[in-house]
Amino acid sequence: MQINVLDPEQAGAVMDDLTALLMDAVNNGASVGFLPPLGREESCAYWQSVIPSLQDKTRLLLAAQADGVVVGVVQLGLEGRANGNHRAEVMKLLVHTAHRKHGIGRALMTALEDHARRIGRTTLVLDTRAGDPSQRLYESLGYVLAGVIPQYARSADGSLHSTAFLYKILG
Repeated sequence: MQINVLDPEQAGAVMDDLTALLMDAVNNGASVGFLPPLGREESCAYWQSVIPSLQDKTRLLLAAQADGVVVGVVQLGLEGRANGNHRAEVMKLLVHTAHRKHGIGRALMTALEDHARRIGRTTLVLDTRAGDPSQRLYESLGYVLAGVIPQYARSADGSLHSTAFLYKILG
């Protein structure tokens, strides 16, 4: 497995993989801003909307590839305002269901933190559905729970779930 930061052209070249990855995650219960069933058109439109952020360097996209196929991704949204240019938001950590429980999510987060350090981002923030396995992963990586907001995100069945907000100060 290789983890690389994708530029806009590279992201475009693996658009089918990215589209399939997001569909797999959402349609298997991930809470990443979409509701199932997520179709190809909506998934592809999302990734197309990410490309300009890669071009203007307000976001990084890291991809884990196995045998030339994207099996996991994570994004880092870079705050551009002067009072926040030391912080960034971790967004949409996704690992394909067929590749979970192999350390890919942890490897992506470690690579993301390394990139954040290199570009001077020392405070990382993220949110995730409270109680999800992702929360346990983030906490095992040293992220600290800042708080929980009840009834924050809607699930496919219409129920509302709490969202946990976490942060990590990079050393």
